[in-house]
Amino acid sequence: MFLARVVVTLKPMVNDPQGDTIGNGLRDLGFDTLESVRAGKYFELRVAETDEGAAKEKIAEMCDQLLANPIIEDFSFQLEPA
Repeated sequence: MFLARVVVTLKPMVNDPQGDTIGNGLRDLGFDTLESVRAGKYFELRVAETDEGAAKEKIAEMCDQLLANPIIEDFSFQLEPA
C-alpha cells in the first residue's frame, strides 16, 4: 500500500481570483510584505498497490482524469509506503 500526497495548482498563466481574494484579505490584516498568493488543492490518496511504479501510474491517471483539469492545472505528488 502507498500514500500519495497530491498538490494541484493553477498553471502560471491562469488567473487565480481565489488567490487574489486571499491575498487582499491578508494585506487587510496587515501583512504588507505579501507579494502574491496562488490557491490550490491538496489530496491524500492511499492505493492498495504493491509495486511503486504501478502506484505512480494509477495516481497520475487519477490526477489526469478527475483531480486536476490538465488544461488549466498542474499536479505533482509524493509517494511513500503506507
